[in-house]
Amino acid sequence: MKERHTGGCLCGGVRFSAHGALRGVLYCHCSQCRRQTGHFYAATNLAKDDLQIEGADNVTWFAASPEALRGFCATCGSALFWKGNGAEHVSIMAGAFDQPSALRGEAHIFVADKGGYYEITDGLPQFSASNG
Repeated sequence: MKERHTGGCLCGGVRFSAHGALRGVLYCHCSQCRRQTGHFYAATNLAKDDLQIEGADNVTWFAASPEALRGFCATCGSALFWKGNGAEHVSIMAGAFDQPSALRGEAHIFVADKGGYYEITDGLPQFSASNG
């Protein structure tokens, strides 16, 4: 039986179920992630076929770049998903999961773009761009 993880947005208009093992959390410090959230993204991922979204009509997909879409709740603005064009996986924001989530940090990416107002001191691997 696959692991099951649930979560949703702030207003409850979007709920999701993730069925399967989740990747460790990547912390993305790129300028787009910082601008969308006011800080940095913390996201896991899984195969897109293992994600079920209830209230999908409340998700707005925004193409912030030619490479990917960012999904957020159209009502409350909660950042929820990120998916690369043609990718077989979808990223899910770690903070959108119900607690306890059992998620653990894995690495920091795009640290060359991080905000100057904080330091990364958790000892996780750091990559100046993507880790893949």
